[in-house]
Amino acid sequence: MKLLNALFVLLLPIMAQAMPDFLVDSDWLADNIENENLIVLEVRYHPHRYHTIGHIPGAIQVKRFKDLADNQSLNVTRFPSREQFQTTLRKWGVKKDSTIVIYDDTRTVTAARLWVLLKLYGFDESQLKILNGGTVAWSAFEDITQDISPVREASNIILSEADKSMFVEFPQIYDFVTSSRSNNITLIDARPPERYAGGSSHGVQEGHIPGAINIVSMDGTDAQSQTWLEDDELADLYQSVPKGNTVYVYCDDGFRMSESFLQLKHLGYKDVRLYNGGWSHWGNWLDLPTVKGDKPYDDTFAL
Repeated sequence: MKLLNALFVLLLPIMAQAMPDFLVDSDWLADNIENENLIVLEVRYHPHRYHTIGHIPGAIQVKRFKDLADNQSLNVTRFPSREQFQTTLRKWGVKKDSTIVIYDDTRTVTAARLWVLLKLYGFDESQLKILNGGTVAWSAFEDITQDISPVREASNIILSEADKSMFVEFPQIYDFVTSSRSNNITLIDARPPERYAGGSSHGVQEGHIPGAINIVSMDGTDAQSQTWLEDDELADLYQSVPKGNTVYVYCDDGFRMSESFLQLKHLGYKDVRLYNGGWSHWGNWLDLPTVKGDKPYDDTFAL
């Protein structure tokens, strides 16, 4: 089976991209995995697969909604509080000088959420790594295990206050919807086209926020290898977004928008902000306006 996995990876198109600094490959992780200062965190879409399918030896299981969302809010997709996230990191043994490698099985979507939260609460980007290709890349040449990883000694880490330049709340999004439509802000909906158009939804309402354009963050990755696309392909994905604009981005539950954040920042966009709560906030507020269809505005909002 492992030979077949290896052949599968070798037969994939070779990508001659200059990887972002935060992306590492399986060789890098294999060479560094014994480093005591390195912590590996697994953020599978279905966290139970840590046990049933297996994980990278030594990796800590991350339960994506319990660990990466606000447990005290009716909108579970909002950022966890500083205190909640700090308690979680202490339990994992994360220290202020730890190097953290995050991986997933969802084309870096779920890993990106954790990366963003760590940066939000004060970690330097140089400490935060994502395994490019995730479980696909690792299992092609290396072993996974169902053995539970040893519990690390709890830390006493103290996180910084949330970096307010990284996110926006509902009032800023509503101001965008009701503004003069100046060209200095771009609102991106990172969800699949069918959710953007209103064919399905993670909220009570369907459709998208008026004025949002649809750029699917997962389209910036290869579906088979689960690795990032080359920079020129990534730039093509966001070619409609002016480089000098402030960019607001949202999705259903905070994961796809986090991948968009990483992609945009890698491409050189300076001011990128996440809608804290996303569509699971906006789409469940019945009085807020929505648009259906594949255009940013419908007849009502085009006027």
